[in-house]
Amino acid sequence: MTKKDFENLWFLFKAVYRQEKKTFYIGVGTAVLEAVNPYIFVILLGMIIDAAYGGMGLSGILRMLGIMLGVKFAVEVLQSRFSESFKKKLENFPQEFASRDLNQKALSMDYEYLEDAHARDIRFRSFQKSFYGIGGWLMMIVYPMLKHGLSIIISICIVTPMFQTVSVEQNTWIGSAWWSVFVLALLGVLAWISCRVSVGGTRKAMRKYFDNSAAYTKKMYYLNLLAEVEPQKDIRVMHFEQVVKQEVEALFSAIHENEKQQNRIYVRRNYLQQLIFGLSSLSIYLFVGLRAYAGVITLGNVVTYASGMERFIVSINNFSIMIGHMKTAAIYAEDYREFIELGKRKYEGTIPVEKRRDNKFSVEFVNVSFKYPGSDTYVIKDLNLKFVIGEKMAIVGKNGSGKTTFIKLLCRLYDVTEGCIKLNGIDIRKYDYKDYCALFAVVFQDFQIFAFPVGENVAAGSEADEERVVCAMKKAGLGERLDTLADGLTTCVGKEYDERGIAFSGGEKQKFAIARAVYKDAPFVIMDEPTAALDPEAEAEIFAGFDKLVGKKTAVYISHRLASCRFCEDILVFDEGKVVQHGSHEELEGQEGLYRQLWNAQAQYYA
Repeated sequence: MTKKDFENLWFLFKAVYRQEKKTFYIGVGTAVLEAVNPYIFVILLGMIIDAAYGGMGLSGILRMLGIMLGVKFAVEVLQSRFSESFKKKLENFPQEFASRDLNQKALSMDYEYLEDAHARDIRFRSFQKSFYGIGGWLMMIVYPMLKHGLSIIISICIVTPMFQTVSVEQNTWIGSAWWSVFVLALLGVLAWISCRVSVGGTRKAMRKYFDNSAAYTKKMYYLNLLAEVEPQKDIRVMHFEQVVKQEVEALFSAIHENEKQQNRIYVRRNYLQQLIFGLSSLSIYLFVGLRAYAGVITLGNVVTYASGMERFIVSINNFSIMIGHMKTAAIYAEDYREFIELGKRKYEGTIPVEKRRDNKFSVEFVNVSFKYPGSDTYVIKDLNLKFVIGEKMAIVGKNGSGKTTFIKLLCRLYDVTEGCIKLNGIDIRKYDYKDYCALFAVVFQDFQIFAFPVGENVAAGSEADEERVVCAMKKAGLGERLDTLADGLTTCVGKEYDERGIAFSGGEKQKFAIARAVYKDAPFVIMDEPTAALDPEAEAEIFAGFDKLVGKKTAVYISHRLASCRFCEDILVFDEGKVVQHGSHEELEGQEGLYRQLWNAQAQYYA
C-alpha cells in the first residue's frame, strides 16, 4: 500500500460517507458487536473454571453462568439486528452510489471529455467497476477491518498478563522476559509476512485482471449489442453469424485463461497464509502449555489465554487478507477519483444573456480556429462570418469539411482554440453557460429519442406543458399519430421500461426531434443533417416544412444535399475547415467552385 493508495481510499470513503452516513454507522455497530461477541465466552468461561477450582459453590457458579448466557444472548440479538440492517443497506447501495456520483458527473462534465480517449477510458473503467459495487467494496472492507482490528485489540488486552515476567525456580527460562519477547517477536514477524503475502498476492492477481478487463468488457458490451434488432438484419442476411460466434468464443477463452491465472495466484497466497496461521497457532499453544505446565498460569487462564491468542491469530490473518482487498479497492478508487476530479476545461462565464422578445441576437465568428484535444490538425481555420438576424442559412460541404464541428462550437460544446465567437458583440465564454445554451434548439443528425414518455421526450423534461407539447407535435406532423396513442402523452417510447410502450418508425422519431426543437422555442434553430437517411425530395419537404415552423427566427440548415437548402437566403460552402464560398443558390451555381461541382454531381437526383 502506497501513500497514493491511502489518499484514493480516503477520497472514496468520504464520497461513500457523504451519501450513506447511516449505513456507515450501522456497519460500525455491526463490526463492534461481532468483534466483542466471541470473547464473552472466552473471558467468562475462564473465570468460571477458576472459580470452580477456587471452591465457589454451585449457586455462585450458576449465577456466573446465567450472567454469561444473558450477556451472550443480548449481544447476539443486537448483532443480528445490526447485521440484517447492514446487509439490506448493502444490497442496493453499490448501484445507488454509482447512479448518484458517476452518472451525475457524466451528465455535468465538459462535452469534450466524451470524445477524449483518456477521459473515455477513465469513465468506462469507473462505470465498469461501479457495476461490481465500488462503494460496496469499500464498505465491505472498512467493516471487516474494523471488526478484526477491534478483535486484535481485545485479544491483546486479554493475553497481555500472560507475558508478564515471573520467577519459576524449576524453569526460569519459561518465566523470563526473553522468552516472552521471543514469542511476541515471532508472532509479529509471522503477522508481517502474512500481510506481505496477502497484499503481494492480491496486487499480482489484480494486475492480471486490470491489464485486460477493460478491453474484455468493452468487447463483450459490443458483442451484446449485436443481439439487438438493427445489427441482426445485416448479421443474418450477410451471414456474419460464424464471425460473431468466433469472436465470442475467443473472448470467453481469453477471459477464462485470465481467471485461471488469477486463481493460481490466489491459491498460492492462501496456502502460504494457512502455513503461517499454523505456525502461529503452534507457537501460541506451545507457549501457553509450557506456562501452564510450569504453574505460571491457572487452568482458567489456559482457556482464556489460548482462546484469546487463537482469536488474535485468526484476526491477524483476516486483517491481512483485508489489507490485500484494500489494494484492490485502492485500484478501484484511483479511476473513480480521477473521473470525479476531471476539471472544467471551459471557462464559466457569469454574464446573463439578455432576454429579448424580438430575438435580436447576432452571432459572429472572428478568426476562429479549432483543433480537437490531443490533435495537431485544425478542423476549422481562420473562420470569419456573421449571422444575420432572422436569416435562413444553409451549410454544405463534403464529409469532414467542418460542418458539424462548426455547430459544436456555435453551441459551445467545445471552446475555440483560437479567435472568438461573439454574441451581440460579447465573447460567448463570458456568458452564463446555461443561459447561452438556452438560445439554441438543435436537431442533430444522430438525434436521440429516449425510452421515456412521449411528453417528456418532446419537452426534454418531466415538467411538460401538455398544451405546448401537443401544439409542437401537431406542427411537426405528429398530430394524427398522437390521436392513436391510448395513453396519450404518457405513452412510453419503446418497450425497454414499459410493455405498453410503442415502437415508433424512423420517420416518426425524426418528427419527435423536430417537435422537441419547436417546443423549446429558442431564438436560433439548427438542423444538422437529421434526414440523411431520406431521399433528397423527402428531405427537401421536411426542411421546407420546418422552415415554416421557424418563422422569423435565425435558422441554420446543414445537409449534404444541396437541393434541400435552396430556400435559404444564404449558403456557406465549407471545405477543409474554411468557408470557400458564400452566397445564394443562384449566385453560387453560376460560379466556378465547389458548390457548382457538388450541385452537378447531385443533379441527376433532382430531375
